[in-house]
Amino acid sequence: MSREAEVLHAAADLVAAFASNDTARYFECFSAQASFVFHTLAAPLNTRAEYEALWQQWQAEGFAVLGCESSNGRVSVQGDAAVFVHDVATHIRMAGEEHHLQERETIVFRQEGGRWLAWHEHLSVASPG
Repeated sequence: MSREAEVLHAAADLVAAFASNDTARYFECFSAQASFVFHTLAAPLNTRAEYEALWQQWQAEGFAVLGCESSNGRVSVQGDAAVFVHDVATHIRMAGEEHHLQERETIVFRQEGGRWLAWHEHLSVASPG
């Protein structure tokens, strides 16, 4: 399998875990040192543990992922690092209300322990058009 195919597979696993609301499997896709920038938050999250704590808080408030579809994925491998960019259509529930989101996401992967793990995730609103 090519390195590009390996990264695409790792990205597909991450999206599938997120889409199925499988918290444990989702966070296993990230390095402990991963950082996160989400357009919905005022500040970045600097570790996976920070994101996990926030995720648990969201779930306690009724958050759930009801579905997520990735499209237009492309990857660029640079040695032991890779940049994956895609469009995501996400269906979530927050505080009893369902929302459909159209976003664009960049995930930086790096090989760690023989696997491609996500080291940085940046989520932004998809531009119209």
